[in-house]
Amino acid sequence: MTEEQKGLVYALSAYGLWGFFPLYWKMLEHVDSLEILINRMIWSFVFTLLFIIIIKQRKNLVADLKAIWKDKKLFFSLMLASIVITINWYMYIWAVNHDHVVDTSLGYYINPILTVLFGVIFFKEKLSKAQIAAVIIAFTGVLVMTVSYGQVPWIAILIALSFATYSALKKRIKLDATRGLAIETLFITPFAFGYYIYLWNTQETSFLQVNFTTDLVLILGGIVTAIPLVLFAKGAQKIPQYLIGFTQYITPTVVLILGIVLYNETFTIIDFISFSFIWLAILLFIASTITDYRKRHHAKHHEPINVN
Repeated sequence: MTEEQKGLVYALSAYGLWGFFPLYWKMLEHVDSLEILINRMIWSFVFTLLFIIIIKQRKNLVADLKAIWKDKKLFFSLMLASIVITINWYMYIWAVNHDHVVDTSLGYYINPILTVLFGVIFFKEKLSKAQIAAVIIAFTGVLVMTVSYGQVPWIAILIALSFATYSALKKRIKLDATRGLAIETLFITPFAFGYYIYLWNTQETSFLQVNFTTDLVLILGGIVTAIPLVLFAKGAQKIPQYLIGFTQYITPTVVLILGIVLYNETFTIIDFISFSFIWLAILLFIASTITDYRKRHHAKHHEPINVN
């Protein structure tokens, strides 16, 4: 298996897991979204750090921290990554627990388009004519859906923009995926702790106050968060940005199905037309990607032999 194929497996696994996230966060509907976010940040850091210690990577983590402190560009890139993923997490949790699951699906359908555009703008990646057509078709579908709202879909836009930015930053940050996640959450954890102390002293909280199940789900949210993020980071470093962009359609498709079938959210004819554009774009992109891969594979195994 090539490095690019491994990266694709990592990415597909991450997006598949993210697709089922609403099932998890819906178990915490009775908990304030901000408190869920704080627990998610803290426990993600705790479990990632424990895992690093278990696999005997502690010295490497310390070395990474020293290197980051010396490299200010890397330091601020990681800090920015921490901020945008925190925004993304909060918007997603809030939307799921306030009956906007389909809105999150829209956000993650917009996100790959932004990711592809970021790849062209920031990484000078080139798209084939078929891939450009796929982007245009997908954008048309999202545009139709956006107009049908009758207002700017801020939830979807913030979710899309924050994760596309995070994806681009992770592409630039050359760190081990697990240690990178530990450092990202380390940036935010002190603020999360500080705000949690403020909440405990000013208003009622849910952790250790409701029941054991609530406490367990809040704590395990750290593991649930960490696993797909590590998989995503591994994948992002091994595959092109445009491929990252379109494999992300797995997540909103699963989320959309959950929102309609399980949570009975509205899905109109206009929504169906809009999603049809997006599904067509995905099929076109996949066909183009397979064709390009076969051409490269054929050329590689039929190169002329130099007898000089």
